[in-house]
Amino acid sequence: MSALDEPRPALSSDYAGANTHAFGPGRHLRSRAKVLPEHARGHNRALVLQTLYHSGAMSRADLSRETGLTRVTISDLVAEFIADGIVIEMGIRETVGPGKPPILIDIDRVGHQIIGLDLSGPNVFSGAVLSLDGDVLERREVSRPDLPGTDAAYAATLELARSLVAASSQPLLGVGIGTPGVVRPDGVVLSSPNLGWTNFPLEAKLGVDLDLPVLARNDANAAVLAEYTFGEAKADFMLIKIGKGVGAGLITSSQPLLGSRFAAGEIGHVVVGTDGGPRCACGKEGCLEAWLSVSRLRAAVESAPEERSEILRDAGTRMAIAIAPIVAALDLSEVVLSGPADLLDGILIDAAIETLHARTLEGVFEDVLVRRTHQDDIVLRGAAVMVLSGQLGVS
Repeated sequence: MSALDEPRPALSSDYAGANTHAFGPGRHLRSRAKVLPEHARGHNRALVLQTLYHSGAMSRADLSRETGLTRVTISDLVAEFIADGIVIEMGIRETVGPGKPPILIDIDRVGHQIIGLDLSGPNVFSGAVLSLDGDVLERREVSRPDLPGTDAAYAATLELARSLVAASSQPLLGVGIGTPGVVRPDGVVLSSPNLGWTNFPLEAKLGVDLDLPVLARNDANAAVLAEYTFGEAKADFMLIKIGKGVGAGLITSSQPLLGSRFAAGEIGHVVVGTDGGPRCACGKEGCLEAWLSVSRLRAAVESAPEERSEILRDAGTRMAIAIAPIVAALDLSEVVLSGPADLLDGILIDAAIETLHARTLEGVFEDVLVRRTHQDDIVLRGAAVMVLSGQLGVS
């Protein structure tokens, strides 16, 4: 979808000052499946909501032109959305000439809220009540259990979720969770050693306990959605989340890449180099996570501050060694890092760019960008995108 070519007329004073926030032009996750006749209505619903979400308030006629759907179809869908409380009429638009002024409609951006949970922190599980635009409205956190285990980790997650439900002030569209580990599309955590979860039905269990729609994904896969929807990312990129562990999310051709084992982006335990290295929590020596995790970098810099530059340069180099084959194989446009600015900006990113260019085909990948995301709360905002996509078809 693309924005209308011609500029829209000025809004009337009745509409001035209303929420005009919009993300444009339409960034949406492409589906590879053909739209079958029996799925056409669901596709049209998502198309209309996607257009409103990214383009902002417009008339029904605007919406018809933008989506290519007939005015009758638009009228039926909009009436359905208004009845469901998803879309509202915002006021009229000023026009010049005869005819009835068009009524502007938009998604009711303040009429529903979303709960996001981030279970990837080193010391706490964090969560927030978010608006449909991904803005954090209320925050809560609970201590991360000292010892990993199914019961303790889930009890803390449920406590956090319930406190956020109580803090919400509008009907909830759903709950999104970003969790460490390998997570199936149905929200079963196949393996999360840091939380002690194996084949744990997180999404289904929390959905029953909260009586709300719940979506659970790997934390890096949640973060990559936030960068795609709210950030500056292109259609083919990798986001590397650097925190207690190291993981990555990938989007190729505007489509999330999960892999046959749902483990695409699990780069933290790729051994970098043949020179050994620090022992990783998994038992191997020289894993990328052992070189690049925030705890390792901070400990190394604090113990030898005079070697700070060399420590960060080495970490950036090893990260680039790990990702260069991925960048080349998938022809990625950029690599986005999420983590502490004081560790990533400058020396580490510069070393990563230098090594990445040295280890990929000259003249082809020289324009690949490595940068740090400008977004805070990226997993929480990604959890909001998960719910928007799952409930409304918006991304």
